[in-house]
Amino acid sequence: MKTRRSSTPLGEFIKSRRERLQPAEAGIDPLPGRRRTPGLRREEVAYLANMSVTYYTWLEQGREVNPSPEILLNISQALLLNEDEQKHLFDLANIGPGSTGTVLSSRPDTVFLQNIVDQLHYPSFVTDEGTDVIAWNRAAELIITDFGSLPENERYMMNVIFLDPDYRKKLENWEDFARYSAAILRANFDIYKNNPLYMERFERLRRESEEFVHLWELYEIKQKRVATAQFLLPDRQKMEFMIHYASAIDNDPGLHWCFFVPMPGSGTEEKLLHLLEQDTLLQ
Repeated sequence: MKTRRSSTPLGEFIKSRRERLQPAEAGIDPLPGRRRTPGLRREEVAYLANMSVTYYTWLEQGREVNPSPEILLNISQALLLNEDEQKHLFDLANIGPGSTGTVLSSRPDTVFLQNIVDQLHYPSFVTDEGTDVIAWNRAAELIITDFGSLPENERYMMNVIFLDPDYRKKLENWEDFARYSAAILRANFDIYKNNPLYMERFERLRRESEEFVHLWELYEIKQKRVATAQFLLPDRQKMEFMIHYASAIDNDPGLHWCFFVPMPGSGTEEKLLHLLEQDTLLQ
């Protein structure tokens, strides 16, 4: 009996992109004969990528796990991958240390990290290798969510985005931001899928959020870029921020710093300063 070979994350990804791309979009005439699958055939991708059909088939089936950068670039061009998807393809071919599922032995210096975020009056927080929010400032509590009131095992951003109804009501562009967040998770999922904590949280999202399941099945890929967040506070004030990211804080690749910068010309800077002044008076 013939055993079917399992694919790899890389194979699954290029297959998904092949099936989305039509011959006309790729600039070729379709091969003759009845098409049994959507999108391009393997033969057509192999032709566009200047490689043998056998080798490309091996890649999709997971038999070839060390394709060269040149091969990956050819496939990327053949499948018309955008910048984010191309980076994801290269990441899948060069799986990093996150795939081992190990946890860093030394704990981050949260006192130092708290001092960092307290330097900004803009909403700011730091996450660790498990995506937990481990340091945040007062502006983040007032604008994003009261991280301190969350149970420690629920204080991570994907939980806040998809499972916190108050956050969803407050974030006016929640649909776009949730879609962006799911695409970022999708881009990094195969690197970290052997990490038990990631998988436990991923399965919880699948169980408890229909919106997450829908967005996950879109199989969109995004790398972290400057995004926007539009908040409507309880007093009906609107604030708009650009979200910036910094990685590898204090030479720790597992730490990520997120800070919300007021959108120029939106009045958010002035509203935020007034809100913080009023909050200080009440304390």
